[in-house]
Amino acid sequence: MPSLRHSYTLTVLEEPAASPLDKPELRRKSQSLSRSMLVSKFMGLIINPAKNKSPQGLVGLRNLGNTCFMNSILQCLSNTTELRDYCLKNIHCTDLQNDSRTNSALMEEFAKLTQSLWTSVNNDSISPSDFRSQIQRFAPKFVGCNQQDAQEFLRFLLDGLHNEVNRVTIRPRVSVEDFDHLTDVEKGSRMWNMYLEREDSKVVDLFVGQLKSCLTCTACGFSSTMFDPFWDLSIPIAQKNSSEITLKDCLKLFTKEDVLDGEERPTCDRCRARRKCTKRFSIQKFPQILVLHLKRFSDSNVRASKLSTFVNFPLKDLDLREFAAEGSERPVYNLYAVSNHTGNTLGGHYTAYCRNPALGEWYSYNDSRVSPISSSQVRSSNAYVLFYELAAPSHSKYQICRL
Repeated sequence: MPSLRHSYTLTVLEEPAASPLDKPELRRKSQSLSRSMLVSKFMGLIINPAKNKSPQGLVGLRNLGNTCFMNSILQCLSNTTELRDYCLKNIHCTDLQNDSRTNSALMEEFAKLTQSLWTSVNNDSISPSDFRSQIQRFAPKFVGCNQQDAQEFLRFLLDGLHNEVNRVTIRPRVSVEDFDHLTDVEKGSRMWNMYLEREDSKVVDLFVGQLKSCLTCTACGFSSTMFDPFWDLSIPIAQKNSSEITLKDCLKLFTKEDVLDGEERPTCDRCRARRKCTKRFSIQKFPQILVLHLKRFSDSNVRASKLSTFVNFPLKDLDLREFAAEGSERPVYNLYAVSNHTGNTLGGHYTAYCRNPALGEWYSYNDSRVSPISSSQVRSSNAYVLFYELAAPSHSKYQICRL
């Protein structure tokens, strides 16, 4: 986008004369664009913090009544560099204007809030009330002041943002193709391209990866593979009698071979009958932003409980090649944000630890309060959702070009 620094005059905010052809939704988008144009002048200060006496992105969010879960996730996303720049550089406006759909209020409010967090001239906390109203319209389950789950909120939010900036305005019909003659790498590539034909946005660019599942019949040995997109990975917390629990222990538990027997038995395509099978996960395509959800809350309907196990996770150089499918890339990730939960299933509180992308230093975001912390404080038994960024551009053997 061309620089707008030379054109900041009062005329930028003037509205054109009303026209009978004006549509309210187009006028609203135009006004939003005019407001957000002013944000661009702050980008030099953000990208070059040495020139900025008051570092940006260190602004708290007011709690509107049990909204700490929302504030925690918003701060993690605000410190996601490419998503932040997508809002600050007004690229989202282009995607919204290219969309024939009129519903864009959630993305607009998210962008406006992100801009406020990064262009505020002081460190006073900001009320996310306008954004909250929009997320409640998109996902009514968040209406009210009940305690909510941060990871569930993240999924709803990313889905809502993606839907509004999806580059695909007319989705093609889902076609059924025979992939049995293809190798797993070719099949994964084909299915990823089919996904992009329907779901293609900046949000997908950043957060979506591809999971491979291999199902093997123990009776005849027939194996089948499936490839599914994922926005995050919910991984179980490993339990040991001794030594520490590491993040890789949890990932090994997630990807270990499971036996499907009894009522779980699937139908074998070769046997044409329900058979005992084994199932194993691996990662075919690693996303730019890898979100790992530690399953601290039990799925039991008898009694809800929380695991407060300390999981040791690396802040830098998380090498996940042992979890990569054959033919995939070698992924190395660096941590940049953590959503924390303190308390239990009856009551708790969410905070966030984020590494400021401009300063490279860690901060604690506790609703309205923002304070510096050392990197040694980032790991704790309260870590709930981990945000990792790919350390270097991926060079997958089947890196896919958009159709």
